[in-house]
Amino acid sequence: ATVSEPAQKCCTENIQPFLTSILEELMGPVSSGFTEVRSLFDKEVNEIIQNFQKTNDTTNLKENVDQLMKLPFNSVKMEPCYLKVNLLQELLKDLKSRFKVYHIDFVVQRTQNFMQELMENAVYTFEQLFSPSRQADSAKIATIIEKVKLRVLK
Repeated sequence: ATVSEPAQKCCTENIQPFLTSILEELMGPVSSGFTEVRSLFDKEVNEIIQNFQKTNDTTNLKENVDQLMKLPFNSVKMEPCYLKVNLLQELLKDLKSRFKVYHIDFVVQRTQNFMQELMENAVYTFEQLFSPSRQADSAKIATIIEKVKLRVLK
């Protein structure tokens, strides 16, 4: 009872007024990182479509889809996504001094983990939706892949 009122007053006066602006500032790099994940998925699936349209080779298509499934674990391809979130480190340093925010690296790492999870979910969903259509007429496969991609991105 003795601590509650002063603590609540401190939060109301010194922290709560800044929460909205802090959230907006932090969401920039986070949104940018997740947008990069979406773009990477889109680019990779477009490459699968283009390769299939050139070759009409279903064996090559299967290999390309298998490679897509490994995308979340491909650190080289995922690196541009992760770099977008690294801007959080600088933003969080300001918060550390003002609000005693610790474990900045943990926040960045956890955000990057969520990005990897999102990519895992995207490629898994893609594979699940596309898998029944693999035996379709080769003239329709590129269209099917595009429709599946759009559904996943939605």
